[in-house]
Amino acid sequence: MTRTSVGHFVSEKARTKFLEAYDRAMELWPGPRRELDVETSYGTVHVHHYGPDGPDGSETGEPIVLLHGHAGHPSNWYPQIAALGEHHPVYAIDTLDDPGRSVQRAVAAGSEENAAWLGEVFAGLGLDRIHLVGLSYGGWLTLNQAIHAPERLASIAPMDPGGIEKVPARFYAHMIGGLFGMLAPRPLRPALGRLLANPALSSPPEMIAPLMLGMRSYKPNTRPAARPFTDEELSSIRLPTLVLLGKRSALLRPRHVLQRVTALIPGVRAEIVQRAGHGLNLERPDLVNEHLLQFITSTRQETRS
Repeated sequence: MTRTSVGHFVSEKARTKFLEAYDRAMELWPGPRRELDVETSYGTVHVHHYGPDGPDGSETGEPIVLLHGHAGHPSNWYPQIAALGEHHPVYAIDTLDDPGRSVQRAVAAGSEENAAWLGEVFAGLGLDRIHLVGLSYGGWLTLNQAIHAPERLASIAPMDPGGIEKVPARFYAHMIGGLFGMLAPRPLRPALGRLLANPALSSPPEMIAPLMLGMRSYKPNTRPAARPFTDEELSSIRLPTLVLLGKRSALLRPRHVLQRVTALIPGVRAEIVQRAGHGLNLERPDLVNEHLLQFITSTRQETRS
């Protein structure tokens, strides 16, 4: 679920090259965008902000916080930012133990520690009534926060999340297939991406460059598979919850996961997104944005009623 030692680049030259690519990737976001650093007990966490100010939600929409997947970075959310940020302050966090502008100084070894550093980020930003959205490993962090430190949360929306069932061998084969797909001529990659349900193959090259550099130059470059949550843990969630699953997910068996979360998480809204795999926010961005905004609006209306 987390790296067992503090992550680091193999050299300062490698870090500089990665960050140059990272900054180019962040240009995919609309502007203006602010960058913030929050000090936590586990290291310095870098955050990107877009949209209106007013993090308490009093004068604007309530804040939306985005958590990317394993080895990803905040540019991965570029299709969501303008839509979500029109009426909400949006914050995308550089996960502490992934390659990025966050700097880890201590290992967050388990569920409680991961909830702790993320909670410190929320406190440092002054955020309450947060709508927490996470993809893949970010989805695991989202569920974990709802279980272990839900105090600042208004709702959660894990998308194709880790933590619902054991990671299957096909997921690792999917990742390897995607890496080989990157070697194909660029004109062929979109078709391969559709065949493999891997949106990275048709994503902007600016977004892919830091991912590839991080895999080569950030150590340790693997993270143990996300620990599945117990029935008791999932049943303890008392927040409005939206679970979106990719019909062609390489990580999950969507029908099985749909049944499990529906049986365990009180009042959950769960849906299988057609024509989408594990990266559904990139594959079906308009649909994902619509679902998220409708869900967030409904939770605020229910709170007021």
